[in-house]
Amino acid sequence: MRIERILAAVIATAALAGLGLTGAVTATAATAQGALSYVTPSECMQGGGMPDLGDNLCKGGTHNGEQID
Repeated sequence: MRIERILAAVIATAALAGLGLTGAVTATAATAQGALSYVTPSECMQGGGMPDLGDNLCKGGTHNGEQID
């Protein structure tokens, strides 16, 4: 009976750990695709950058190099 409890605890722990790894892999795969991102001029400024409407890019800040929508 004690062995059954230990085994159940091990299986539950492994299942929870597997869910965490699956979520991490999914998050990595979603960001690794490199999809183009667009920001609005106000989002660019809120991130500390300056929208360059001539080049249609955000210059500086957290959105540096992203295209402006």
